[in-house]
Amino acid sequence: MSLLSKDAQIFLATGFKSAPVAKTMGLILTYDDEGNAQIAWKREPGYDHGMGDTHGGIFCTMLDSAGWFTVAAQCKKMVVTSDLHVRMLQPAKQQDLVATARMVRSGGKLAVASMELHSADGQLVATGTASFAILGDLPI
Repeated sequence: MSLLSKDAQIFLATGFKSAPVAKTMGLILTYDDEGNAQIAWKREPGYDHGMGDTHGGIFCTMLDSAGWFTVAAQCKKMVVTSDLHVRMLQPAKQQDLVATARMVRSGGKLAVASMELHSADGQLVATGTASFAILGDLPI
């Protein structure tokens, strides 16, 4: 990821890896050259709902994380999710998932991201949009 200084890259990667939710779920964070985050997850049956497929809360967590890390990287700021909208389009069909995000807009106090969640076979499983309140500079 070339948009951030090495210190900022280390700060975001360390924050992600040390987050209990990322550790518990086994999430993996990567970035493309534009600073758009990708969150990958290898399916675990322990995250299924009662009908035997991935619980929708996993969709939301992955989309929120992809949006947050995209906005933080591209704005080079600390942010918090202020609202999250998710549209679940179809079941994950017991597959691994990848969430991607892109920043739609950034202003003085608010940034907006658009996210997609795809299954391993390339199917669009869910979409999301989120607003992030900009708090201040990354503490690096």
